[in-house]
Amino acid sequence: MAGEKNTGGGTELGRFLRARREEITPDRVGLTVGPGLRRTPGLRREELATLAGVSVDYYTRLERGRETHPSPVVVDALARALRLSETEHEHLLELAVRAARHLPDPPAAPSRAVRPGLKLLLESLRPHPAMILSRTMDILAANPAGLRLYAGLEDWPARHRNLARYVFLHPAARALFGDVWTSQVRGCVARLRALAGTDPDAPDLAALVGELLLKSPDFARLWERYDVRPHASATKAFHHPDVGDLTLGYQSMLLEGTPGQRLSAYHAQPGSPDHDAMVLLDLTGTPGWDSGQTGSTVGSGKENGSE
Repeated sequence: MAGEKNTGGGTELGRFLRARREEITPDRVGLTVGPGLRRTPGLRREELATLAGVSVDYYTRLERGRETHPSPVVVDALARALRLSETEHEHLLELAVRAARHLPDPPAAPSRAVRPGLKLLLESLRPHPAMILSRTMDILAANPAGLRLYAGLEDWPARHRNLARYVFLHPAARALFGDVWTSQVRGCVARLRALAGTDPDAPDLAALVGELLLKSPDFARLWERYDVRPHASATKAFHHPDVGDLTLGYQSMLLEGTPGQRLSAYHAQPGSPDHDAMVLLDLTGTPGWDSGQTGSTVGSGKENGSE
C-alpha cells in the first residue's frame, strides 16, 4: 500500500507495531498470497487487523499514534497475530501503558558513580573479566581482564568506552568477534531499543543513538528493525589479538540499589586453555578503574591517567 510510507511521526507504540508488521510474512500467519506485486513488506494493515480481530481504521489510528489507549485484550490479540515472543509481548504491553498514561518527560541521565563495594567486587572476581555497565552500556568500571577482553578498548578515553559504540565503531571489533559479530550487534541494538520503548527521550540514550545512527549504517539498519529480543547466549567467543582464541561463559545481572547499573562477568573452567588466556589478560591489563572518577584505580585511589 503506497500510503504506508513512514513519515517519522507517531509514537513508540505505533513504530514498534509497524516494524513487527513489516517483519512477518503472510505465509507465517497462514495467509495465501495472490498473484501480483506486494508494495508492503510483511503484512498489510488490513491483514493484521483481521488477524487480531480489530477494525482496519482502529489499527491504523493505533499505528499512526492517533489512538493511545489499546486495551490489554487488544494488545494480547496483536501480540498473537504478530507471533511476538514473550519478551516482545511484554515490551508491547509496556509501550501501551506508557502511551495511555502520557507519561511526563524522563528525568536526567542516571549517575555514573559506582559504589565502593561494587569496585571491591570487581577486584575480588579477578582473574575473571568483569565490568559495571550503565543502562546504555557505558563501561563505568572494570577490572584488568574486563577492560583487556575488548581489544583496543583501553585506547579510548574512559568516558567514551561503551559496548555498543565499541562493537559498531571500533576497528578491532569485527575481528575480535568474527562470525558472531552479527549476534553481538543485534544484542546491543535490542537492549537499546527496549530502553527507548520505556524512556524514549532519555538524554544518555538519545546522545548514543544519535551518534551511532550518524556513524554506522549497520546500526541504522538494525535500529529500524525494532528488534527487542534479548541476546540469550550463555557463552561468548573471542579472537583476541594478544591471547588467541577463547570461549568464555557469560553472566549479566542487574544490581539492586543502583541507577540501572548491571554487572557483566565472564568465566572459564580452571586449568583450561580458556582460563589460562583469561589469567594472561588479567596479568597484562590496566589496573581497575571507574569512569566516574577519571580513571582512578579501583580500591587504591591512585590515578592511572587513562583519560
